[in-house]
Amino acid sequence: MEIELQVTYQEKAMKQLQADADKIGQLIKVQMDHLTMPQCPLYEEVLDTQMYGLSREIDFAVKLGLVDRIKGNEILSILEKEMTVLHELYTTK
Repeated sequence: MEIELQVTYQEKAMKQLQADADKIGQLIKVQMDHLTMPQCPLYEEVLDTQMYGLSREIDFAVKLGLVDRIKGNEILSILEKEMTVLHELYTTK
């Protein structure tokens, strides 16, 4: 019973982290569609804050044993790659 409960918590943690990552991904996509990024300090601040918050959520979930560190890093890595693409799109515009 306890193992089933742990698995349920792990699944819930991953779903929540992925939902938060998806929100950040959507923010990045909106910016890609409009290409209004690096010169906008407000955008940079919001995105940096969101990414920092997600990294803290992942660290917390890892410490609780709900998420594997490698999986958490994969979530962040995907978003960082999207941010790089966005920056490249803007700078080549």
